[in-house]
Amino acid sequence: MKVYGIKTCGSVKKALKFFKDNSIEFEFHDFKKEPVGCDKIEEWLKKVDIDTLFNNRGTKYRQLKLKELNLDDEGKKEWLCRENLLIKRPVIELDDGNVIVGFDEEKYKEIFG
Repeated sequence: MKVYGIKTCGSVKKALKFFKDNSIEFEFHDFKKEPVGCDKIEEWLKKVDIDTLFNNRGTKYRQLKLKELNLDDEGKKEWLCRENLLIKRPVIELDDGNVIVGFDEEKYKEIFG
């Protein structure tokens, strides 16, 4: 299992703590140190909706004033490719190929229980 995010993100911290507390092994990929490219984003978008992956509530979204651009799905995808900090975190790639976005403790208990 691979967890994508940034170490300073609250949701990522909660997810990593959940995995450690439950002795679940994972590999961590830090967006800040190693951005993901369009290929990876397109791969995720085959499994999750663009509005699930695109973080329109974060600091980066506000800094870039993206609300004013009224982006369509293609525009959102282009911005995700250009600016990884717009990706809702964490993104978790499960070994079976599925993708989970964000932290939801109840959902995690169900999946990793």
